[in-house]
Amino acid sequence: MSVDVVVVGGGILGLATALAVTERDPDATVAVLEKEASWAHHQTGNNSGVIHSGIYYKPGSFKARFCRQGNAALQAFCDEHDIDYQICGKLIVATETDELGRLDDLHQRAIAHGLEVERLGPEGIRQHEPHAAGIAALWVPSTGIVDYTLVTETYARLLTERGATLRLGTRVTGIRPAGQETVVDTEVGPVMARFVVNCAGLHSDRVAKLAGADPEARIVPFRGEYFELAPARRHLVQGLIYPVPDPAFPFLGVHLTRMIDGTVHAGPNAVLALKREGYTKAAISLTDTLDTLSYPGFWRLARRHARTGAAEVVRSFSRARFAQSLQRLVPEVQADDLVPTHAGVRAQALRADGSLVDDFLIVDGPRSMHVCNAPSPAATSSLEIGRHVARAMPSLEEIRGQVAS
Repeated sequence: MSVDVVVVGGGILGLATALAVTERDPDATVAVLEKEASWAHHQTGNNSGVIHSGIYYKPGSFKARFCRQGNAALQAFCDEHDIDYQICGKLIVATETDELGRLDDLHQRAIAHGLEVERLGPEGIRQHEPHAAGIAALWVPSTGIVDYTLVTETYARLLTERGATLRLGTRVTGIRPAGQETVVDTEVGPVMARFVVNCAGLHSDRVAKLAGADPEARIVPFRGEYFELAPARRHLVQGLIYPVPDPAFPFLGVHLTRMIDGTVHAGPNAVLALKREGYTKAAISLTDTLDTLSYPGFWRLARRHARTGAAEVVRSFSRARFAQSLQRLVPEVQADDLVPTHAGVRAQALRADGSLVDDFLIVDGPRSMHVCNAPSPAATSSLEIGRHVARAMPSLEEIRGQVAS
């Protein structure tokens, strides 16, 4: 098979990018290659389902811009394709006085982003979430919830209708030049491409290197473990309740989220995964573990956040400690209310100096582009990230001209 564009990765970003390519160039031939047997199998299908507002992200960053635009674009897409979603709003709650400065910073950032936001005291908190506790909070009404697996499957359906080739069970094993084209080797045979887009998530750094690109960062996997509230206790949470995040750490902290199906999820924590697709504590890959432990950036990160990391590990093994984290937000939650559910693995790009890449990282390569850091809010931002990549690619005439020349 020979196509204009091959997209590696069948999560929400890979399919959104392929969709954007077909919108930009309806005549382009496009193939999406996914190693699993279903779409949205990894990060997309195991996240918290939140449509983020963009309040957290640095003004001018990809995350801030794409998230705000993506929030509106995703709602419009869901309206057009009859996908159920809810704009339920979110509380970001300060429970200690030393969090008030950070809450003020978030408030100013929301204003800078043009977001609707309301500062609340204890009574205002209870009006939105009767069982929540805090000394102050921000109410962000533009936050919502959706089923991102359903969104991704809709992207796939539209691509099929547009004539794209979608291949599940197709693991990429190599990428090599062949004259003016590129051979994408897979376990089920080669695919010829004029341009390659890498949206391989947990393996994006490895795919980039296969293609001769250097992202100057390595993916380090962090497992986020979730609990559900038992059905009889779901009334404790009406919508979304988040803590004030620590700006030195890229995770938003353990929070409570009422999902689109009515269940209430609590989490995630953030512990090092010993396998890039390690959804359980017992999941270990020697290759992946050595890849992390041999990287100087990991040890620099570990030294910098040793106390936080240790607390996350303790919480991973103790339901009581997990419940204590939730009790800061909703005091009535007890350990017995928590029922284990799925985990997710975050593909976090880490630089050699130990700094976490805090924005989406998109890298150019030989006849290729590589999305090498796309954790939350990538699902919210998927349509906008896809459009950005499509706009940044060479035009269809340029891509085909490379071969013709």
